[in-house]
Amino acid sequence: MSNSKNEATESTTLQTDLKAEQALGLIGLGLMQKMTQEGTANLNWLAEEAQEKADLLALRQRLELTALAIQTGAPLSTSEVTQLLGARPGSAKTERGGLTAKRISRNVWKLSRSEADSAYWRN
Repeated sequence: MSNSKNEATESTTLQTDLKAEQALGLIGLGLMQKMTQEGTANLNWLAEEAQEKADLLALRQRLELTALAIQTGAPLSTSEVTQLLGARPGSAKTERGGLTAKRISRNVWKLSRSEADSAYWRN
C-alpha cells in the first residue's frame, strides 16, 4: 500500500519538477515540429519583411562617400559613380537625386551637386 503511494507522489513531482528552461525547450521543440509538418509557406512573411528593411550601415557609408567625393572633387571610375548614384550613368552628364555626374574622359567622372534651378522637385 505504501508502494503505490510512493509512485503517486513521484508522478506528481515529475510533473511539477520541470524547470523553466526545460519547459521553454519543449515548447520550442513542439513549435519546430509543427512548422516542419506545415511547411515553410506560413513563414514567407518573415522573409519578405527582412528583405524590405534597409541596410542603414551601407546607406550611411554611401552618403559619406558621396559627400567626400563632392568635397574633394576626386576623379571617379564609372563603377564608383554607379555605386554612389545607385544607377549607371547613361550619358556624359547624368543627374540623379540632386547629384550630377559629368564625364571628364573615358571612365573618369566628377561628381557634384545639381544646380538648385535645374531640380525638378521643388518644395
